[in-house]
Amino acid sequence: MITLPQLNLDPRTVASIALGALAIVLLLLVWRWYRRRRASARLLATVTGGAFDHLRDVLVPDGQGGSLHIDFLLLTTRGCVVLDMRNVAGNIFGGDQMTAWTVMHRALRYTFANPQTGLYDRIAAVRAVLEVLPVEGRVVFSARGRFPKGLPRFTLMLASLPSEYPAAERAQSGALPDSWRADWERLRAACAPSSLVAPKAAI
Repeated sequence: MITLPQLNLDPRTVASIALGALAIVLLLLVWRWYRRRRASARLLATVTGGAFDHLRDVLVPDGQGGSLHIDFLLLTTRGCVVLDMRNVAGNIFGGDQMTAWTVMHRALRYTFANPQTGLYDRIAAVRAVLEVLPVEGRVVFSARGRFPKGLPRFTLMLASLPSEYPAAERAQSGALPDSWRADWERLRAACAPSSLVAPKAAI
């Protein structure tokens, strides 16, 4: 039988080891927080780079006494854009006429409801608040997912969002019509903060 030597450490040494271990844990936590903050900043810059203004994680009245969560609302040269952010990993198979889309990721296979339906509801809710500002919407998927059969209607990958709503277009357009600005402020006033948070999307 092999016996391990006993270590006789004085209290000061034990305290130093404990403090060193604690410092390492704290550094790891700070680094994790920093990475998340950087990822969130990159996501925000990618999503809002072509917008004059934006609202994030808000509730919009649905016209039936309830409300709908919206990840992002953008004020762009085309009007108001409703964004539904999705962070789905794997190969995604979906179509405009399908009630459920299928995801295949490694050994997993599952389905989720066609997000276009929810997007249409959100667009309708925003239009009910506005008077003149045009409204359109997109379902935006992170780089963790891919569509082998092609993208369905009103669906974008996050990486292509800046080209869909380019910052150069905003810079060249000049000032927006006053009626659009007034409508945007009307929308802002109608929105409430949402407890839901847009999924962190890998860029």
